[in-house]
Amino acid sequence: MTAPRQDPLRDPRFFTDPYPTYDRLREGCPVRRVPTGSGGHHAYLITGHAEAREAFTEPRLSKDTVRFFADKPSNRDLHPAISRNMLASDPPAHTRHRRVATPLFTTGRVRELRPYITRVVDGLMAAWRPGTEIDLVADLAVPLPVTVVCELLGVPESDRATLAGWSHDLFDATDTDRVDAASHRIGEHLTHLVDTARATPGDGPLPSLLRDCDAGGLDRDEIVSLAALILVAGHETTTHFIGNAVLALLRHPEAFDRLRRDPDLIPGALDELLRFDSPVSVATFRHSTQDLRVGGVDIPAGFPVLIAPGAANRDPAVFPDPHRLDLDRDAGGHLSFGHGIHRCPGAPLARAEAEIALRALVTRFPNIGLAVPAESLAWRRTRLTRGLTALPLTL
Repeated sequence: MTAPRQDPLRDPRFFTDPYPTYDRLREGCPVRRVPTGSGGHHAYLITGHAEAREAFTEPRLSKDTVRFFADKPSNRDLHPAISRNMLASDPPAHTRHRRVATPLFTTGRVRELRPYITRVVDGLMAAWRPGTEIDLVADLAVPLPVTVVCELLGVPESDRATLAGWSHDLFDATDTDRVDAASHRIGEHLTHLVDTARATPGDGPLPSLLRDCDAGGLDRDEIVSLAALILVAGHETTTHFIGNAVLALLRHPEAFDRLRRDPDLIPGALDELLRFDSPVSVATFRHSTQDLRVGGVDIPAGFPVLIAPGAANRDPAVFPDPHRLDLDRDAGGHLSFGHGIHRCPGAPLARAEAEIALRALVTRFPNIGLAVPAESLAWRRTRLTRGLTALPLTL
């Protein structure tokens, strides 16, 4: 297995269309050593579906980022609270964090939120008129999940747009200073909200979350970090889920027509839309704590390991003809929400938001179309998530 000479996930063409790169890497070897960045460092990249599932459940692959970077020189300046959540920890800390977070996203809790989500969608679409142009990202895909998750956390309306902007900056792969600054702004702002809620206890969402955190044994930094995770992960990926799904349907008119004729098919189509163009291209950081073997490949201790759901979801060994959007496909095995103990607990909420938004879109604006050529669309320049910077549509 020969490692590429350059980081294959930093090629500008990758951000526009990662799938040829993923196919090439998977066909060569679904677990391979690749360079990361320009400092001579390497990681192991996993692009096969079976290998990704195996890695997601491998206990020797740790998500404890503090542990990995503790003895390594770095010029980064991330807010310390950002890395004290379940996305960057292993059991037993992960277990404590997840026990607090999971009740926020149960099927029952999401069912209670559906009328509120519907009202938010109605409000965002109220000024839309057939024949006019909108940007689906700015006018729906961003504000919908931001509004819902901020409501869930009890974030004041006056703070929501600002927090959304900082969250956006947190995924800027081209400017580490911007990422670091955003982490401090989010951390400091949420610390202020938590401290204020502590000083003025009540019955709102944030005081209720604080009581659950106290019962779960979370300290102040862990509470702030959990709130930051819910805020950022709770809207960033859903934004891309909605944008990617709408673009996929517009580029496959026969699929769009089926959903327009029968919107009740939308819930069943969500897995295939998630599989086809996953909002999570590469899962968050893991590292090997011991020598191990994944997919027949030896991974030494002490290396970063990158699992790519975007690649695994188009593995032809699991999904025949993977580059075709097929609403009749059984795509329930996709890995867009991860797998194992770190599987995204917010999946039910993301699915509900996407379903309600897509249903409103196809029923109210059946003649919707791209306002610009598809090849001119711009994509976020980050390998973690895959999403559009804008999606201009004619209603």
